[in-house]
Amino acid sequence: MNRAEILHEAERCICSDRQNEYGTPEDSFQAIANFWNTYMGERVDKITSGDVAIMMALMKIARIQTGRYKADSYIDACGYLAIAGEIEKQG
Repeated sequence: MNRAEILHEAERCICSDRQNEYGTPEDSFQAIANFWNTYMGERVDKITSGDVAIMMALMKIARIQTGRYKADSYIDACGYLAIAGEIEKQG
């Protein structure tokens, strides 16, 4: 895949397919943040939905670091970062 194809696929995923299946990423990431905050308790400051988006991108980057190419990791990382930017702007 070239860069335009990766970005186009990321846009398709975060603006239609997955949102139709799972709801808005903001709602999903807030639910994840709530679970992570409960799990982490007093060990960390409050995790936000924006933090979740960034940490999900970091998870994809960790997968990329293995050296095994999978387009999905790049597509998802782009999507997570785009969502993080939107969440933080709305902040």
